[in-house]
Amino acid sequence: MADGILPGLVKGLATTARSLTRHTHTAEYPDVSPALPPRSRGVIALTEENCTSCMLCARECPDWCIYIDSHKEELPPTTPGGRARQRNVLDRFAIDFSLCMYCGICIEVCPFDALHWSPEFEYAELDIRDLLHEKDRLGAWMATVPPPAALDPGSPDPAEVAAAAKPARGTGAGPAGTRGAGAAARPARVRPERATERTAQRTSERAVERTAERAVERGVERTTVMPTAQPPVPDPSAAEPAGTVPPAADVEQTKVLPVSDASEAADAIAAEGDSTQVLPTVSSDESTRSAGEAETSEEEGRS
Repeated sequence: MADGILPGLVKGLATTARSLTRHTHTAEYPDVSPALPPRSRGVIALTEENCTSCMLCARECPDWCIYIDSHKEELPPTTPGGRARQRNVLDRFAIDFSLCMYCGICIEVCPFDALHWSPEFEYAELDIRDLLHEKDRLGAWMATVPPPAALDPGSPDPAEVAAAAKPARGTGAGPAGTRGAGAAARPARVRPERATERTAQRTSERAVERTAERAVERGVERTTVMPTAQPPVPDPSAAEPAGTVPPAADVEQTKVLPVSDASEAADAIAAEGDSTQVLPTVSSDESTRSAGEAETSEEEGRS
């Protein structure tokens, strides 16, 4: 019995002797605050100026422990003749930490960085109903929010930073400043007069093409004007009756060939833009000759 107790006693005394020479790791809380890691999830802090009352955090919260009330306020126009705008004014923002399970979804979905994790954890209450903290208490915890960690020097810039640092077009901030300077010095190429002329020309060409296509589809037979054969020249030695007038040899008579349909011919002529009509003519010499023949016949009848 004594043999079993003695080794255990000696072992315990040796452990105690080793502990006397080591530094203690006891956290003397609340006299000494503990050193918490920077990403500790203590409490949720609110930046009231960034909140737009979009209700994303309240809708995404799985415990429905966020309560938001707001109203709309009309802002006067910033420029003369401008339109008045409206903005949401935050009236109440409360979080019931007796229901919160510290999942952090509300902080992730906030598009304007209005919610942040604070390492503060000293908000215990004697009554559970006092764990419903309003926006004043949540805003006071923003002073305990640590600054964000620095980015890796080798990592690329975020998309927002790259877009903000991108130079505007035509400022000459491109490679060697050649492209931007050329774009700034280059005159405008837009010429409204030439554009209007080209548009009118294309419109007229398309109208002519459409008219020709319609004429081909209808099968219009075009009117052809052909000169007729010259009349025979009379022999001057041959005796002619008195009072007759020889026909003029230099008069050219024309003949109009009929079309298959008068309506289709009119459409074809209108489509081609030619409103000239060819009609047979009667020369003055022919009328004089006809009058002479009539007088000769009357004289022969009298004789």
